[in-house]
Amino acid sequence: MSAVLTLIVVLAVVAAVVWLVRRHNADSAAALADAQAESRRWVERLGGQVLALTGTDDPSRQALADAAERYTAAGSQMEQARTAAQCRQVTETAYEGLYYVRAARTAMGMDPGPELPPLPGQSRAGEVSEDREVEVEGRRLGASPQPTDRNSHYYPGGTVAGRPVPRGWYSEPWWKPALVAGAWGVGSALLFTSLFSGMAGADQAAYADGFADGAALDDPGFDGGADGGFDGADQGGFDGGGLFDNDSDFGGDFF
Repeated sequence: MSAVLTLIVVLAVVAAVVWLVRRHNADSAAALADAQAESRRWVERLGGQVLALTGTDDPSRQALADAAERYTAAGSQMEQARTAAQCRQVTETAYEGLYYVRAARTAMGMDPGPELPPLPGQSRAGEVSEDREVEVEGRRLGASPQPTDRNSHYYPGGTVAGRPVPRGWYSEPWWKPALVAGAWGVGSALLFTSLFSGMAGADQAAYADGFADGAALDDPGFDGGADGGFDGADQGGFDGGGLFDNDSDFGGDFF
């Protein structure tokens, strides 16, 4: 009799485990499906804007080119996404592309559209709040809160290789090498100090924290992480789809 009771208990435990595993798998599949649907919705929204708009000046054309790059990257990420976390990265890539769309629409005098969810590190980075023109290592660089003929490269704001880059318009995309390499080169601390020190829209405390160990950050071997983790390097080998490797608009290897 005891043997029969033991068998019944074992079978009950096995059945419970099987049910829990199936329930977990079903919940995981449902969560993944929801995440994929959400990602696909944002990617399609970005694609619709990219295909519908045509730039009318250099700032809007450049912003739309960057938005198109993010759209291509998001599509590549979408094809490879196998987890909910990877789908969230796809969504963040689409968000970034839509920030470029908003910038292009603003440059063309159009309604920028509805507000977007914040990007990783965006609030900490702050924004360009005044026109700046600086010379760093023989090159003149500009920054402005609004697009100009000179400052036609937009950045939506965020953390690049461990350092906050404010939202605004710049004379050239000097942050792109750090996005690709994951580290800033020698002289970058001077660039940040010259361009953003004392700027009301930039979080000076964040810059103080970021530059506390300037020598380490300027070390080419330092890996601060690129732009809030969009490349998905910590997601089981998830390939970000070349999100930041298109720098055809970058006129040189600065830093």
